[in-house]
Parts: sequence; structure tokens; C-alpha cells
Amino acid sequence: MSKKGKKYQEVAKLVDYAKIYTLDEAVELLPKLRTAKFDETIEVCMKLNVDPKQADQNVRGVVTLPAGTGKTVRVAVFTKGDKTAEAQEAGADFVGGEELVEKIKGGWLDFDVAIATPDMMATLGKIARVLGPRGLMPNPKAGTVTLDVGKAVREFKAGKIEFRVDKIGTVHCPLGKSSFAPAAIKENFMSLFEAIQRARPSSVKGTYLGKTYMSLTMSPAIRLDTSKL
Repeated sequence: MSKKGKKYQEVAKLVDYAKIYTLDEAVELLPKLRTAKFDETIEVCMKLNVDPKQADQNVRGVVTLPAGTGKTVRVAVFTKGDKTAEAQEAGADFVGGEELVEKIKGGWLDFDVAIATPDMMATLGKIARVLGPRGLMPNPKAGTVTLDVGKAVREFKAGKIEFRVDKIGTVHCPLGKSSFAPAAIKENFMSLFEAIQRARPSSVKGTYLGKTYMSLTMSPAIRLDTSKL
């Protein structure tokens, strides 16, 4: 087992692992856990009481973080015709059709979000096995298959993110950067929390949201009390 570094061990003393922190306590503590020289990403992990194998419990959706993600999002738009200019004017980093698909077949994947117009989905089917496992395949539920490509590009550039449950019923999401003020972290968390609550499948009975943790890229995790939110 690898040994934790001295900086990690020092900040770990600030976390009471037997305690479940309120959101206010967590956002105040989180910036104090910074150990890296770079601006670490704030990450949230939520365990949901769902069975992802059931189609109606495969929770996913999108939410716009009010304070943004703190990250420069690279957007690729798959379209043709008049929508090409619309995507470019909105600030898309890469715009194209068949030529982008061929580029991806060659191993290129230098983007964070893929948006497509409906008429391009058949073409994208050729690289679904490449994009799908990486969470990059456009999907109507995520707002990434749309005719309004300009709006979609601007939203993802401004801080819109997609969340989806994994195979063990857990949602992992970025929430911003360690340099964010506590108020901004709290605002982003509440937007994500409310979006996941709204996505609750009607077939789920009893407790929906289980253990929730917040951490930095290289910090200990803080367990959150979400029962009173």
C-alpha cells in the first residue's frame, strides 16, 4: 500500500472522519485541504439507492453550475450546413461532420463535450463504441443532441455539466475549483443536489440519496449531511 505524503497527512488531521459535516461546515473546510500546486478540482460523490440495470432507474441529467466549473471546456460540434456557422459563432472549439468522425477514428479525442444535430447521429453511430465508454456520446437527455447548437455550446461553456449514475449506483461530478469561495461552492452544490433530487425515478421507494462526500483532487473526503437540505 502506498504511503500518503506529509502534506496529505497534515491536512488529514483537519478532517474528523467520525463526523458528518453540514454543507456550511464542509465548504469552509474544503479550501483548507489544498496540498497541490495546481488549482484542484472539487469533486462530489453521491451514492444513490437505485439499480442502474433497470432502465427506469438509470439516473442521468444536466445542470448548470451558477459559479461555473472553473475549467475551460472544449466543445466539439458535429453538424453540417447552416448550423456550422452557428456553432462557430457560439464559440465551439471544433466544428465538422464526417471529417471529425474520421479524425476520432484515428485516435483524436481532444474535447470535453460533444454536441450534435439530429441529422448527424447516424454518422456518429460509427464511433459510438469510442465515445460511449468515455461519456462523450451525444444524447438528447443530456441536451447534447439539439438543433439549437448555439445555445447548447454557450451553456456548456458557461458551466453546464452532465451527471449520470455508474454501474454501482454512484454519481461523480466536478463542482468547481479549490480556489472558489465557500459561497460559490455551496451554490454549485445546491444546484447539483436539486437536479439529482428532481431526477429521482418514481420506482424508487424509501431513501433515495445515500452517503455523499466532497473532496479535492488530492485531499481526504468530507462526508456531508444532506438530510436537512
